[in-house]
Amino acid sequence: MAQEFEISSLLGLAANKYRGIAFDRPGYGYSERPADKTWDPKAQADLLHKALQRLEVERPIIVGHSWGTMVAVSLAIEYPEYARSLVLLSGYFYPTPRLDALLLSPPAIPIVGDIMRHTLSPFIGRMIWPALIRKYFSPSAVTARWEAEFPVWMTLRPSQILASSAESAMMVPEALRLSGRYGELRLPVIIMAGANDIHVTTKIHSERLHRELPQSQLILVPDVGHMIHHVAPDQVLGAIDMAAETQSGLHSSGLPALYSRRSLL
Repeated sequence: MAQEFEISSLLGLAANKYRGIAFDRPGYGYSERPADKTWDPKAQADLLHKALQRLEVERPIIVGHSWGTMVAVSLAIEYPEYARSLVLLSGYFYPTPRLDALLLSPPAIPIVGDIMRHTLSPFIGRMIWPALIRKYFSPSAVTARWEAEFPVWMTLRPSQILASSAESAMMVPEALRLSGRYGELRLPVIIMAGANDIHVTTKIHSERLHRELPQSQLILVPDVGHMIHHVAPDQVLGAIDMAAETQSGLHSSGLPALYSRRSLL
């Protein structure tokens, strides 16, 4: 949800030099998720592309975190001339076994899931919430701003539980589908992750994607986990600056030049 990016401080920092726009993805925050379609990364990318055009945004730097990186990549693949560059934070890029996805998917099952979302799921979610958030932030402590401002009640509403459960169920197959298309990316890509992410293994995902994309730059932040934009917003802003600077300078092949370095912040 947009509030999550706002309380990370990243949106405010970026707004000092950029026009910063954050969206509630469908089903999250105050955004609805109509039931007449499957809201896979492509469907969400199509919707965000339309929204950005309505706002008269051209050549944006697209920043995505975690599951949102699949939406960002889909937007760049489906609209190859639109985005200026990508900043992919703590991304899940390849199909790997996910026990958490299996456990979080049942509320999306028709009928049974409907009952769960309005009865058990909010209570179970509230019980496991502290441990889940500690895992996301580990090895760092949960930030004071998150503790004070994040709307847990909004996350545990039946409608948002449905969105989260549906995305958990499609995470592995969508990563499989997208992983066959990464070679279509022709824009600068900054891949950034916490070196100690225990939620999405950096070596398997971010480092592998960097090896696959010759026009990418990989930035690993030591002693940081999955919630990199909350723990290290200044470094993430530096990655956005890098994405803004690397949008020019193309090889004759159409691939951005000189941006395949690996950095450690």
